[in-house]
Amino acid sequence: MSTNKLTQGNIFKSLVGLALPIMATSFIQMAYNMTDMIWIGRLGSNAVAAVGTAGFFTWLGMAFILIPKIGAEVGVAQAVGRNDKKDARHYVRHTLQMIIVLSIVYGSGLILLRNQLIGFFDLGDAEVIDMSITYLVIIAFGIGFYFVNPVFTGIFNGYGDSKTPFIINSIGLAVNMILDPILINGIWIFPRLGVAGAAIATITAQFIVTIVFIYCIRRRMPLISQVKLLKAPDIPHLRRIIKLGFPVALQSGLFSIFAMIIAKIIAQWGPVPIAVQKVGSQIEAISWMTAGGFSTALSSFVGQNYGANKWNRIYRGYISGLKLVSLIGILATCLLVFGARPVFSLFIQEKEAIQYGIVYLQILGLSQLFMCIEIATTGAFNGLGKTVYPAIISILFTGLRVPAALILSSETVLGLNGVWWSISMSSVFKGVVLVGLFAIVLYKNKYLIKQDSLETVNR
Repeated sequence: MSTNKLTQGNIFKSLVGLALPIMATSFIQMAYNMTDMIWIGRLGSNAVAAVGTAGFFTWLGMAFILIPKIGAEVGVAQAVGRNDKKDARHYVRHTLQMIIVLSIVYGSGLILLRNQLIGFFDLGDAEVIDMSITYLVIIAFGIGFYFVNPVFTGIFNGYGDSKTPFIINSIGLAVNMILDPILINGIWIFPRLGVAGAAIATITAQFIVTIVFIYCIRRRMPLISQVKLLKAPDIPHLRRIIKLGFPVALQSGLFSIFAMIIAKIIAQWGPVPIAVQKVGSQIEAISWMTAGGFSTALSSFVGQNYGANKWNRIYRGYISGLKLVSLIGILATCLLVFGARPVFSLFIQEKEAIQYGIVYLQILGLSQLFMCIEIATTGAFNGLGKTVYPAIISILFTGLRVPAALILSSETVLGLNGVWWSISMSSVFKGVVLVGLFAIVLYKNKYLIKQDSLETVNR
């Protein structure tokens, strides 16, 4: 299998060339969700609230996905930087074995505990509850495909090949966009399935993506296809993968749990604000998924150069990435603050929901720059294998959203808007603190940066 060596050549070109397909892949995932929301939104805010509620548990599932995904991206990238293909294959095998087991356990848990999980939110509407349970169960049966595809993507990214996952995930998006209106609304010979149709469209698309990944690996990438999944795992690699991925997974899992608690707080205002947050978060994903593309690119870039001990390239790559995501954050702020009404109106046409949505987007818009630099810096930390630092910062300030939301949302303070402000301000704090911490890491390694720079000039 050919690899993209990120330890040499033009830094900006290497970083952007790796980031663009990753960003495009992220937008494909966002497009999956937005396509669902556009069609489900036409069924009404109750349907959106149902999918949004069940969607928290697919979001929570990302915590389990991230353990092997981060292990693949960082482990493979650092092995490639050391030019150790054997070790790279070990990371591929162990991460795939891990995600298969995790998907079986998690999917079974969703099915067995479906009533209790949806009941946690106290939705108070029988129709919304029934739709939520239906959506959750269907997704749970196809969760294996939903889990394994990000790990395949992480393996390719670690090798420096971000174009192949983009192409494969584009196929899945096309399938989802075709199936959504057919299954949700009942077109041609298909019955009108509503929320269930959206779930079936999603898992069908994910299944096709998995099949295409396997086909491409077997035909074009013998280095990965030689991996023996039935071979017993070894403890050192499992320990290393868990060490790399667990802090990020814990961060993601707690983030989802905190979001569920926030949703429970929001539920006291009825299903409309829940639907508004679901749609609003999809719109806001424009910025954080774009920044996420650069974050993953930085993780692979920093990982390979850390493996090759090229600190000057790490420093320059991080600064370049930070400049790019800062521009993205500023543009996102302008879009959400000044274009809130037309953007939100694309998803839900109900007047009350639009009014709530405008306020949500304008408040969250103020934090976009800080959220983008936080996400990019997390990728740089991950590339160094220091996944604990961003995890601690994220858990701390995201956790503070809950007491802040309870205080600010009281009737004597800001009401529902207080919940939105608690989310926005925590993103500001996370961005400032995390960038400061990475600056300290760079300062502590200033000798290595300077030494590597001199060696580059001498060559």
